[in-house]
Amino acid sequence: MASAGYDHSQFDISKEEKDKLVGEVIRYVLFKTHQNSGCPIKREELTQLVTKNYRGRNLPALVINEAREKLSSIFGYEMRELQKLRPSTNQTRSSQSSSADSRSYILMSQLPADLYGRYVEDVNTAHLSGFTFVVISIVHLAGGKILEDNLWHHLRRLGLHESDENHPEFGNVKQALEALAQQRFLQKDKITGPEGSTILYKLAERALDARIAEKIKENISQVVKKDVTCEDVE
Repeated sequence: MASAGYDHSQFDISKEEKDKLVGEVIRYVLFKTHQNSGCPIKREELTQLVTKNYRGRNLPALVINEAREKLSSIFGYEMRELQKLRPSTNQTRSSQSSSADSRSYILMSQLPADLYGRYVEDVNTAHLSGFTFVVISIVHLAGGKILEDNLWHHLRRLGLHESDENHPEFGNVKQALEALAQQRFLQKDKITGPEGSTILYKLAERALDARIAEKIKENISQVVKKDVTCEDVE
């Protein structure tokens, strides 16, 4: 382990106390990930958890790093750090955040895709995964960013309307889209132009992750090939 042999005395904390803090961080991350449907967890939250009863400038980094190692070795999760994308320069100041607030974490399974699908993936949330794939694919094919009106134009063609609050699968469709921004698949920027303000959706950190981006491209390619094959048969 990276912190083996670390001098805990500089933090005025014993190894047992440090291990307890590591366990608290792990429990917090697992619980929050489940409770908030995979929304990123701010580093600031974890720092406050560690420093609630202890002081030490580098203590949060030590505890968080050990928690990441154990989540990987014991639970098979990568606790990946996200760096929030900078907002557009013409975005309102109220939506801007400091660099300290921009660091957050998500859990990503390290299992191979086939094993994850067989033993971990929840079939009851498969429709949400499908919705995420569709929206990310639309934005990807639009060049990585798309105006809100144009995005809803494509979603309406699929039977998804922004005014629908009781969709049989997604409930409030507008909130389902908003959740993708909270989960950092999309970044939602308010831009101002000659005709007033509008919303621009862009691919955010999770959608830009190399593994996810590659999977999206593969799935889009499969859909296109299937459509071409169907046309040839007809």
